[in-house]
Amino acid sequence: MSYRSTLFAPMILAAATACAGDLQQQVDDSRAVVKEFTDQLKSELVAAMQSGGPIAAVALCNTRAPQIAAETSERTGWKVGRTSLKLRNPANAPDAWERTVLEDFERRKAAGEDPQKLEYYSVVEEDGKQQFRYMKAIPTGELCLTCHGSNLQPELAQKLDTLYPQDQARGFQVGDIRGAFTIIQPQ
Repeated sequence: MSYRSTLFAPMILAAATACAGDLQQQVDDSRAVVKEFTDQLKSELVAAMQSGGPIAAVALCNTRAPQIAAETSERTGWKVGRTSLKLRNPANAPDAWERTVLEDFERRKAAGEDPQKLEYYSVVEEDGKQQFRYMKAIPTGELCLTCHGSNLQPELAQKLDTLYPQDQARGFQVGDIRGAFTIIQPQ
């Protein structure tokens, strides 16, 4: 090994370690934000369900989910949201990167991976700028079937049709991938 490579090898290793550390911090921060979003929305949905039933929960989700995403985005300086291959709200349509990740989640689930643990992240270039992108699958739970299952109450189906005329987010079963949380952090 030459003097020059001996001198620069520790610097290169330190830079790679710092980059890996930064990446891990971005992953950890993204996981924390997803947990906050999940906990807040779930808490509000459960309260609405208990006080006014599924119709109240759908009405709340229609307004609060986008508000929580906007508030979280503003607080963090990131773009935070939800997306799916079977959309309820067309404003949440996946971009090409998100669609690829969602399709990969479906393949991974079909291969036996636990939907609760499905996540993906990478650093990508968009319009000449680096971005950290993160997605975490949203598995369908038992409670989710009330509004996203196959056997919806007629009044609930009517409310969904009114709020979401292009709704595709029905017919799920427990364990299906309902969609994913998606985060973009500028670099």
